[in-house]
Amino acid sequence: MPATPELDRLLGIMARLRDPLQGCPWDLQQDFASIAPYTIEEAYEVADAIDRGDLDDLKDELGDLLLQVVFHAQMAQEQGAFGFADVARTISDKMERRHPHVFAQVQVHGADDVNSNWEAIKRAERAAKGHADTSALAGISGGLPEWQRAVKLQARAARVGFDWPGPAPVMDKVREELDEVAAEFARGPVEENQARLQEELGDLLFVCANLARHAKVDVGAALRLANHKFERRFRAMEAQAEAAGQSMGALDLEAQEALWQRAKDAERTG
Repeated sequence: MPATPELDRLLGIMARLRDPLQGCPWDLQQDFASIAPYTIEEAYEVADAIDRGDLDDLKDELGDLLLQVVFHAQMAQEQGAFGFADVARTISDKMERRHPHVFAQVQVHGADDVNSNWEAIKRAERAAKGHADTSALAGISGGLPEWQRAVKLQARAARVGFDWPGPAPVMDKVREELDEVAAEFARGPVEENQARLQEELGDLLFVCANLARHAKVDVGAALRLANHKFERRFRAMEAQAEAAGQSMGALDLEAQEALWQRAKDAERTG
């Protein structure tokens, strides 16, 4: 692959950090498993910068994510498995192979055709590697965040017709699952019914993910929005309490709820 000064510099920095004699003790202690959580965290930091529309921060976070790729490639190279150039070559080959309408003579008519071809090519790739799983659900990673895996499972099933025809029956199912959760809470102390509550809450969350899919809403983006909203309003509550010379922890729930409503009203009129 063509070399670039900045990429060569980054690869050199990582090689130096992993040098057995002159490297960084912390970096030398790491392996694939210990670095994996950082890789996931950096991907979410990229998503957060995008959500905030902060391009300067996005540049910084993309660099952090690239470092994770370089780190994994360096460790693999030390084992004689592959290097960064192999990673780049593999993804380049894959992108050309999966876009025959761009790099070959295949004709498509819109994004739906592109998606269909993409999945067909992926199935052929799995078969060529000797993967015997021919299920419509084959190839969905077990390492995905569970909300994302839920949506992928549902979308794959929908491709072979196993899907609700629209959002209305999904909302009915949400109500049904919510009633089942309520029934489990009514059985008695939650400490004595953890297994059933976990199962029923899982069913409820799974159907909620399906509802988001029918709405063409990204579950992760929706949750991030809800988290940001909660954090913004809660911080506003704390500021209101502090301005009145009060502590949030010293207020009862009724007083806290009044602050919450005031924070919501301020957003609507702001």
